[in-house]
Amino acid sequence: MKLGILLGYSGGRMDLGIETVKLAESLGYDSAWTAEAYGSDAVTPAAWVLAQTSKIKVGTSIMQIPARTPACTAMTAMSLQELSGGRFILGLGPSGPQVAEGWHGVPYGKPMVKVKEYVEIVRQILKREGPLEYKGEEYRIPYDGPGATGLGKPLKSILHGDPNLPIYTAAITPAGIRASAEVADGFFPIWMNPERFDVFEEDINKGFAKAGNGKSLDKFDVAPFVNVVLGDDIDECRNKVRPGMALYVGGMGARSKNFYNDYAKRLGFVDEAVKIQDLFLSGKKAEAAAAIPDAMVDAVALCGPKERIKELLAPWKEAAKKKHIGSMLIGRTSPEALKVVAETML
Repeated sequence: MKLGILLGYSGGRMDLGIETVKLAESLGYDSAWTAEAYGSDAVTPAAWVLAQTSKIKVGTSIMQIPARTPACTAMTAMSLQELSGGRFILGLGPSGPQVAEGWHGVPYGKPMVKVKEYVEIVRQILKREGPLEYKGEEYRIPYDGPGATGLGKPLKSILHGDPNLPIYTAAITPAGIRASAEVADGFFPIWMNPERFDVFEEDINKGFAKAGNGKSLDKFDVAPFVNVVLGDDIDECRNKVRPGMALYVGGMGARSKNFYNDYAKRLGFVDEAVKIQDLFLSGKKAEAAAAIPDAMVDAVALCGPKERIKELLAPWKEAAKKKHIGSMLIGRTSPEALKVVAETML
């Protein structure tokens, strides 16, 4: 089992909590992860953390595919990998239609086609086996579509990239999980019940089969985000997790297209997911958070006193033994909580 720490994206001001990252590094955490939405980017903080640490890996969870061309992302990944001595991990995701079209001003298109083609192009650049040429459904390089001058020519990266640079994708939909299992080295479920690997298993195996190279869980990392809130009052701890869950299950997307709501239903919370979304989209955000039952929080998060958290970590240990989980990426939390998880899992 590897442990990571999630740094997230900014609010109105930026605070990476670099001292917490350094603590995680000293405790044996393997990685730290930056993020982006529609404010701070994921790359600048990753560079900042890499420059102030020496052992911990730094990844992006995620760099948004609509925000950058595949070549731009490959250039960024190669640069960070080279300057950090091989400590960068590339995490990608399609984001959602609201951000792709409402923020980046590009068509959402076919997200899973984009993910697969994007990863294939980045890997081609990293390998440097020849000048870059790609004829896909979403990406064509050199570009030959509307507005093309016809002067584009295939190019090979000047910088020698690392063809083994790890690439992860964000995925919770069945199609996304299949795509990740086919072309990536791991994927991030936003939450996970360690006893419900069955939610992913069929799609992971289909992706492995399509990869056609004997791929298995031995070389594929399921790396869920896990909230850990340490405190004596269990209900108070759970209440710190509920608003974030309500935002995603209730409001991260339109009523007819919310991947997180669908995922909550697959985890077994069908009626609850409907109620949370109804409340959130009606503007009743506090009520939506209150509608998340204890069982839903406890299925995916670790809340309560030290001894309770240690007990709750037992299923995660068992899942790691079965290779159902390779990494636990811990949400930004207290130094004490980071220590409890490290003491129990490492």
